[in-house]
Amino acid sequence: MKDIDQQEAERHQRKMANRKAVQDAEVAEKTIEKGLLIVNTGPGKGKSTAAFGLALRMLGNGRRVGVVQFIKGAWETGERPALELFGDRVEWHTMGEGFTWETQDLKRDIDAAERAWAKAEELMADPTIGLLVLDELNIALRYDYLDLEAVIASLKARRENLHVVVTGRNAKPALIEAADTVTEMTLVKHHFKAGVKAQSGIEF
Repeated sequence: MKDIDQQEAERHQRKMANRKAVQDAEVAEKTIEKGLLIVNTGPGKGKSTAAFGLALRMLGNGRRVGVVQFIKGAWETGERPALELFGDRVEWHTMGEGFTWETQDLKRDIDAAERAWAKAEELMADPTIGLLVLDELNIALRYDYLDLEAVIASLKARRENLHVVVTGRNAKPALIEAADTVTEMTLVKHHFKAGVKAQSGIEF
């Protein structure tokens, strides 16, 4: 362990006290409380993972969570049985039928996206839901399965205390503009490129 003399310890204490004062003042300035529209996008791994982590946090705070999956459907993911252990505190709807290169049927893809969006609007109107995860909605919007302007209008018109998380690559600029928080997952390195297959507990 590094030896710390008294002067160094006192300098550190003063520095941290000053930093705490700045941080406390900045936190005190923030007085708005509202439902947030959060977008997780980008080519890197972890967009849905982060959204489900937020769902767990919301459940830990005693709020109900809704999930609508727009594209996913071919794979059973580990998040669903885990979150369904919370019983009726989680409402989960997997509405997709797989990615468009799997279905190879444009009308079928559009119909599935429209059904998923109808379910999302139903959950947005449910006053008991504190957080709604719209998993892979960005993909449905990217392929124009849904009307972007109508989706954004509905998200903006949602009740004030509802938090919504939208995931998926290639978020549309208009959605990014409408969002309160946008995180782009940057791809630095991915094991898939080294020939490692998708594994349970990591990818699904």
